[in-house]
Amino acid sequence: MTWRILVPAGLLVAGLLAAGLLALVATEQGARHLAEIRERLEPARTGPAHRPAPRVAAEEGRAVVRLSAPERARIGVTSEARPAAAHREELQAYGSVLDLARVTDLTNAYASAKAALQTAQARAEVSRSALQRARSLGPYATTVQREAAEGTFQTDQAALAAAESQVRTLSATAQQEWGPVIGRAIVERAPAITRLIERTDFLVQVTLPPGEGLKGPPAAAFAEVPPQSARVALAYVSPATRTDPRIQGLSFFYTVPGDSGFLPGMSMLAFLAADRSVTGLSVPEEAVVHWQGAAWIYRAVGPDTFARHRLRADPPISADSYVVEDLPGGTEIVLSGAQALLSEEMKGQNPASGAVDDD
Repeated sequence: MTWRILVPAGLLVAGLLAAGLLALVATEQGARHLAEIRERLEPARTGPAHRPAPRVAAEEGRAVVRLSAPERARIGVTSEARPAAAHREELQAYGSVLDLARVTDLTNAYASAKAALQTAQARAEVSRSALQRARSLGPYATTVQREAAEGTFQTDQAALAAAESQVRTLSATAQQEWGPVIGRAIVERAPAITRLIERTDFLVQVTLPPGEGLKGPPAAAFAEVPPQSARVALAYVSPATRTDPRIQGLSFFYTVPGDSGFLPGMSMLAFLAADRSVTGLSVPEEAVVHWQGAAWIYRAVGPDTFARHRLRADPPISADSYVVEDLPGGTEIVLSGAQALLSEEMKGQNPASGAVDDD
């Protein structure tokens, strides 16, 4: 006798589904799929009262971003309370690396003129001695001998005067074109000129914006090396003898190492130490984000809460950092990860949030 076990259809389907789910869980792909399903169902299961608070909200007319310490660590956000202090302001100027072909030509021309002068001096000395001997012979020297000696001496004296004039002209030209410091170095063929000719150093002309001035020579100066904007120190030489016609401001000569990444003809941003100081919070350039044509930083406005703060159009600069004058000392500033905070803010905002863009 054959026994048949009758199983309800519903139980049979449920069993098959359970077996399928067990087989799915047994694979890594299946486990991930179930985790995704569980994550999707979680908000519906827990209800609105149990959902986490949004990361971006509008508070006091501004957008704020809330991130816990683990979340900040995950996206690389670090912050620090910055004290208010006095900082020596730096003036932004514009520099260009000069072509030194003219310096090389003047140096070589002066060296040749100096050698010609020495030759003329030697010849004039010989002809002077010859004329003196002819005159000392008295009646024993013929008229032709005396006249020849006198003619040679006069010719050599004229050549000596021309050589001296050429040396003086080149010396004056060097000082007129490059100033007394570089001009004297050309005349003396100083080691500084040799370094320029051999391209160990490059000569840079730095020009301040119109209306900016300095009480004394700006000994401390830096240039930004493209494209990474690293700073390199400039060595002060002298005031420039001419301005940059494109800028029409005070100009100065500096030297920059030949291995700094600059080449003749290149332009640069330069920063010169000013005579005045500004008081505020020092904020490095990497802490600044740019959005909608303005520069911003993020500052803490509460526990784990950050808001954007707009910088003025031309903030003071000191030691390669911006000086923020409109925040109190001790304000906690986001030093790294500001771009990640901006991304979080943009993702969390919507037209109905009522948040504004600055505080």
